[in-house]
Amino acid sequence: MERCRDYLKERAGAIMRTPKMILFDYGQTLADEERFDGIKGTEAVLQYATKNKYHSTAAQVQACADQMNSELGRFDPARRHLFQVEVPNHMFTAYLYESMGIQLPLTAPEIDRIFWDAAAPGVPTHGIETFLDFLKEQGIRTGVISNIAYCGQIVEERIRTLLPGHTFEFILASSEYMFRKPNRRIFHLALEKAGLGPEDVWYIGDNYECDVVGAREAGLFPVWYIGAAQSPVWECSDVLTVSHWSQLIHMLEESLRES
Repeated sequence: MERCRDYLKERAGAIMRTPKMILFDYGQTLADEERFDGIKGTEAVLQYATKNKYHSTAAQVQACADQMNSELGRFDPARRHLFQVEVPNHMFTAYLYESMGIQLPLTAPEIDRIFWDAAAPGVPTHGIETFLDFLKEQGIRTGVISNIAYCGQIVEERIRTLLPGHTFEFILASSEYMFRKPNRRIFHLALEKAGLGPEDVWYIGDNYECDVVGAREAGLFPVWYIGAAQSPVWECSDVLTVSHWSQLIHMLEESLRES
């Protein structure tokens, strides 16, 4: 905690101020998701198929999806931050299933929900409800920016289901707004929606390139959260790094006392 406070005291006065708003990433920040299993997700979707022309298995469908993603350059850990334009799932899955002769009596949001619930169920990160309650008590506004291909409706549905006691002002899914973090455009969109300048907003996320670098380059104050199951095991000296939400509560309490 001393390191956290010392870090902030070294920053410029504008950053030292208590934020008027904190924006969050979704995956491995608000929610701790299980390791992604595309075959499980596809198995769940295929249960609804009314036609499977080639009798494709879930593994075969997922292999095709993996090949498509490779061709697009998506999800490569070393390059994913370079992929800054989103491919929404409604486009991706429409091509995937129809090209394989599979018919589904489902809407695009229904496919997203069924696939996601099976492929990557999640729970709130430890202590996030307490932190969100604290922010609400202090009048600190909240919102979400997520790099995610699932439709915005389903992203909102999941977040509100996982965190029913908290209402975010807005939830920006890259599937609805084209640009992915670290592209500064999606951060600027959030600032426009909030009616705030970047100096008044913090951004908290688990991905260094997308969340920390992206927020910093857009002028927001970044916080690197590493408390989820699949978080990085190292810290970086040039950014405030926290592993539990209570650390930020203590830090903000001190900032509020001093203001």
